[in-house]
This record gives sequence, structure tokens and C-alpha cells, in this order.
Amino acid sequence: MRKITLSVVCGCALAFLLSCSGGKYNTKRNLTVVFYNVENLFDIFNEPGTHDGEFTPEGVKKWTEERYNKKLADLSKVLSSINHEELPELIGLCEVENREVVEELLHTGELQNADYGVVHFESPDFRGIDVALAYRADEFSVIAQEPIRISFENNPGSHTRDILYVKGKTNNREVFHIFVNHWPSRIGGTAKTEPKRIFVAAILRSRVDSILSVEPNANIIIMGDMNDEPANESLENVLKASYSLSSKDNGLVNLMFKLDKEGKGSYKYRGEWDMLDNLVVSSGLFDKKGFRCTGYGVVFHKKWMEYKNRNGSIFPNRTYGGSNYYGGISDHFPVYFRMVR
Repeated sequence: MRKITLSVVCGCALAFLLSCSGGKYNTKRNLTVVFYNVENLFDIFNEPGTHDGEFTPEGVKKWTEERYNKKLADLSKVLSSINHEELPELIGLCEVENREVVEELLHTGELQNADYGVVHFESPDFRGIDVALAYRADEFSVIAQEPIRISFENNPGSHTRDILYVKGKTNNREVFHIFVNHWPSRIGGTAKTEPKRIFVAAILRSRVDSILSVEPNANIIIMGDMNDEPANESLENVLKASYSLSSKDNGLVNLMFKLDKEGKGSYKYRGEWDMLDNLVVSSGLFDKKGFRCTGYGVVFHKKWMEYKNRNGSIFPNRTYGGSNYYGGISDHFPVYFRMVR
């Protein structure tokens, strides 16, 4: 099977975008897909059964209603600034406490101008953080939704976030399979924790294979904070999300691979950029039918989202560092890509 490099595919898609749009944005022919780790979007209430006491007015972080409302306004500004033509159609989120904080975010600032629906399930994460999908109900309708539970075989007492699966269709009746992820963290060491991320990647790959076995040209979107980078074992070799596209071999491509190879990232750790937030799509989004990918993934950031230290190094402007309140937006930048038909 002949391999098609991503640069060729995306170049053709970009040419298609320019030729069909005539330089003018057509809201009915475009979809913007965003993923954002929003850094601990908690409400101010202590919810029984979760370890969220620090995110209360009395907790060590002194998480007040004023700080909560500021964070909602800041996050709304980020999400509504990604595409100046219209609000994003699909938004994957992680580090949200519950459905209510997602709904309050979607009713803040410019985001309230769209009719967003929410898919969310409570996960068994001990801190009480979950993943969610927000979708514009005027552009996308949900057919099925499911939390994919993760149970580690060698450590049954260890819990992590579910993978959120959503099947839906766009206004042109095109079906999409969407997976929103937040894989186990690197706390304790990257090498020591890697087996957990590999385990989750294998579960996700199995679900992808089950879809492709029935629908070889399925439109699949995988998004999330994987706590791994595109070239790590979990993503490149287990999930088989590669830099080049071969529908025979695996049918998945990581849209963040190019920026990662350039040394760019969505998160900064000890002065080094890491591409922990990934966008992976199937070969169905590079065909000539319906919606197709228009190019590589993008890390979105503006100066007002950044923090510059005394050495001039730029970081995502985070909300907290330990118990210290910095008043920033998130310790991650969002990532996104566009589709056109």
C-alpha cells in the first residue's frame, strides 16, 4: 500500500479550502475542533467522596467565587478567540470537576452566544477531575455516548479518568466517532508511569479497530492530554498514530507530530516544551467525501495567555503553582484543527 505523507495530504486539503471558499469563510462548510486542558476547573464547594477540599474558600488554595468566575471568563475568552469567524463546533475538555462547571463555562462570555450541548460522565479519578465534550447543537447531534472505564489489571485499586466516547453526526449527516482522553500523569517519573499510558493506549486502539473493522473509512477524532508526546511508545507504536498516513497499516495520524518535531509544545516542564495535548484523526478525514482535515494541528496562544519569567522564557500563564495563586488561565495551551467540506 502506497504511503501518503501528511504534508502532501494537508497541502491538497488547504488548496481545496482556498479554492472552495474563494477567500471567504463559509460557516456551513467548516468545523473547528479544539482540545483544552483547563487546569483544575473546580467549583467552590466541597463535594463528598472527592478530594476537592483544597478548591474551596476555606481550603489551602482559598478558591473563592471571585477567582472561579475570573477563571471561567478567562477560559471563555480563550475558546472564543480561536476562530474569529465563529465559535468552535467541538470542544474537548479535561480537568473539569463536573458537568455543572462545564455548563457554567459555556454560559460565560462569548460562548453563551452558541447553543452548546455537553457530554460528561463522572469518572473514578480520586481527585474528582473528568473529561467532557461540548458541541454546538446547531452543527452536531449526539447518537451515542459512553464512558470507557479503565481498570489496570496489575493494580485494580488504581483509578484514572475514563475515555469519553461520543458518536454523532453533522448537519450533512456525516457520522463522527470522537474519543476524549486524559491519560495517567507522569507523577512519579515518566518511565515508571509509562506502562499505565501504554495500557490505556491499547484499550483505545482496540476500540478504534472495532470501529474500522465495520467502517473502514470511519471519521475518527481522538483528542486529549495523553501525558505523552507523539513519538512516545504509547502514541506512535501502541495507538499507531503516525506522522505519515497509511490506511492499510493503521489509518491514524497525529496532527501534532509536525510541531513536536519542531520542538514546540502545549505544556512546559523545567524549561522544555512538551506536546502532551494530542489530536489524532483517521484516514476518513483525508478522503474526498464530506469533511476533511485542512492541515496540521495548531497550538493556540496569545500574549495575554502567556507568562514570561525573568529570563524571558515564555510559559502558559497558570492559575496556581502549588497553593500559590497566580491568577492565570491554565498551565496548558489549547490545541485545535479545522475541517472543511
